[in-house]
Amino acid sequence: MLIREGVVSDAQILAQLLGDLDYPNTPEAVAERVVKMATNPDSCLLVAQAEGKAVGFISLHYIPQIALAGEFCRVSYLCVSDQCRGAGIGQKLLDEAERLAAERGCDRMEVHSHTRRVRAHQFYARARYEESPKYLLRHLPKKP
Repeated sequence: MLIREGVVSDAQILAQLLGDLDYPNTPEAVAERVVKMATNPDSCLLVAQAEGKAVGFISLHYIPQIALAGEFCRVSYLCVSDQCRGAGIGQKLLDEAERLAAERGCDRMEVHSHTRRVRAHQFYARARYEESPKYLLRHLPKKP
């Protein structure tokens, strides 16, 4: 298995994987976001590839802290195809994300996972992530 940077040609499979997470997308919309992430030095998209095919991904965002030295790294999405779950791919993606974050000087990792994602919570608990409640959210109106 290979972990590499995500590229525009991954858009089709990334859209399918996002659909598996209940985030329906078109390959065109995902391709635009891949380009945007690639030009942002504070974001990173990693893809797990097995037998020449993308089978999972993790997207990261590095966020400076004003109160503490260093940055923290937020996992915004982590998904492995249904056919490949349980093979350690998600853990390998997370390990690489943590390595990159530490290399960048981050002092912690952060992930938000909806309460309905019980299997994801079990995965992160096995990876020694601790629950840190409370997360507040406000949706903003869409631009015309």
